[in-house]
Amino acid sequence: MTNAALVLEDGRVFRGEKFGAEGRSLGEVVFSTAMTGYQETLTDPSYHRQIVVQTAPQIGNTGWNDEDDESSRIWVAGYVVRDPARVPSNWRSTRSLDDELVRQGIVGIAGIDTRTLTRHIREQGAMRAGVFSGAELSDDETMLEQVRTSAEMLGANLAGDVTTDQPYVVEAIGEKKFTVAALDLGIKSNTPRMMAARGIEVHVLPLTSTIDDILKISPNGVFLSNGPGDPATQDHAIGLTKEVLQRKLPLFGICFGNQILGRAVGRGTYKMRYGHRGINIPVIDVATGKVAITAQNHGFAIEGEPGEEFGSDFGRVQLSHYCPNDGTVEGVRLLDTPAFSVQYHPEAAAGPHDAAPLFDEFVTLMNGGN
Repeated sequence: MTNAALVLEDGRVFRGEKFGAEGRSLGEVVFSTAMTGYQETLTDPSYHRQIVVQTAPQIGNTGWNDEDDESSRIWVAGYVVRDPARVPSNWRSTRSLDDELVRQGIVGIAGIDTRTLTRHIREQGAMRAGVFSGAELSDDETMLEQVRTSAEMLGANLAGDVTTDQPYVVEAIGEKKFTVAALDLGIKSNTPRMMAARGIEVHVLPLTSTIDDILKISPNGVFLSNGPGDPATQDHAIGLTKEVLQRKLPLFGICFGNQILGRAVGRGTYKMRYGHRGINIPVIDVATGKVAITAQNHGFAIEGEPGEEFGSDFGRVQLSHYCPNDGTVEGVRLLDTPAFSVQYHPEAAAGPHDAAPLFDEFVTLMNGGN
């Protein structure tokens, strides 16, 4: 018996069983190819206002624990799985995934053909959708109307929803070697931990911070985090990045931060057909030809061709990395100013760890390139 429905903007309907909270959720439907790490996915602020489809068929096997959250809450708008675990089995588990979804009010659906759904999204592109169950489950036309009148992701200004209200500090582990100002566009918890392990004291700052707020802590470098929404809406973050570049402070950006840096040096961004989301996405460094398997979550990308060089207000710029699956730009490197960024997640919770050395590259940049 079906008691829930996933309704897509193009009119397609998938029927299944209620999973998590009962009710209605609206957002952009996207798929993640990650085989593990669903707790980290759900609590990643970059997924704000998205309905996430897991392509891995079995989800929830390891339950939910109190150590692996990447933020203070679940951020996805809705959750779609094929075969939820009946009983979680892991020594760190304290409750089931279903229990946690209910506790946090996240509406989901299970028991649908996620392979067919994923193929549909690949062919038609990411689109608005809604998950409906309980009293919110009604006739198809009524549900479809709610989906089609919901907000789109293009033009969505969402980073302000997920940024920290107040600055906070993550202390360096062992001897403090550097101080970094991290602009919180939707930062994951493992990012400051990765920097702290390298002797970096991380000052996580709200999105509304000014250049004076940054200079006040006398940082050795500035970090631009991941985050949700359309980078074209981030005039403040882009302007702040330009001020950092003008002062030649070492800068490192990831994911949304990569798009912010790209726009700061004069490149446009565009919405991808269905984006990159998962922990198994290859990226090639044009300088070395080396391939890294990376964790990603983005639906926008920087305009340009891999390896392309161009001038900017801050000197020469190279589009330094690309995804061989579709040729999209995956990195920016300034050649006359100490700044670089990548479109993926070097903190990689959960895995892989090919990109973790990028934090060491940031340390080298702050150390004057030595």
